[in-house]
Parts: sequence; structure tokens; C-alpha cells
Amino acid sequence: MQLIVVKKSAIAGLGGFAGRPIKKGEIIGEYTGEIISDEEADRRYENEEMTYLFTLENGRCIDAMHDPNPVKYINHSCDPNCEAEQDGDKIVYQALRDIAQDEELTIDYELVTDPDEEDPCTCVCGTSRCRGTMKAPVKEST
Repeated sequence: MQLIVVKKSAIAGLGGFAGRPIKKGEIIGEYTGEIISDEEADRRYENEEMTYLFTLENGRCIDAMHDPNPVKYINHSCDPNCEAEQDGDKIVYQALRDIAQDEELTIDYELVTDPDEEDPCTCVCGTSRCRGTMKAPVKEST
């Protein structure tokens, strides 16, 4: 039985869905693809609306556009059931809670963009916690 099933999503395009029940803390899979510089990503996708990029902490990203791994289809939600853990250039998704079979797998993208840029990252996750954006939540200063 497949862990991730790719099918039409109510959130956006295609989504990754649980092919079987998943327990809290269980590894969902690794986000795989070509590791490229942020500059190369900008060049490749300058005029594209859809990308499969995961930004790493070191000025590089994983480009999963041509990778067959279904993890790339996990959509954004402001109330996600999965989270990403980074270890160097490796990104692994794991379950934040128990997930039922056929439930859509989601992660908070927490996108970081130029604060002066218009928000191209509108969120349509539909959860009660929806921030209206896929950008990272604004941290309150103390």
C-alpha cells in the first residue's frame, strides 16, 4: 500500500493524500530533486507560476520539478498535519499528528519574501487558522 497517493486536491491542483493511516511522528518521505542555487532557481522559474522548490537554509534549494517523488505534491495549509525537518541538504517530512487514510497531507510552507513585494502567495487552504498567505507568520517582538 502506497504511503502517498497523488490525486486532485481541493486546496490546489494535485495533492498528496495518505494511502493508509499514518501515526504521529511517522516519516512521510524525503523531498528530493536537484540541488541548485537560489539564483539558478530564479533564472529557471522567472516567469513560471508553478514551481516545486524547497528553499534550504544555505542559499540553495531543492528543485523537484522533474523528480517523480510524490512528496512534492504535498500542499500548503496554515493548519498542517506534517512538518519539514532539515539536516544539511536533506528535507524529511513527518506527521505532526495521526493522519487518517485518504486525508490530504499538508505542510505550512512558511515562505519568506521581500517585505516590500506584493504578496503573490495567497493561501486558499480553507482552515479556521488560515492566515490568507503562504508567507511565514509574522513573529511578534517582545
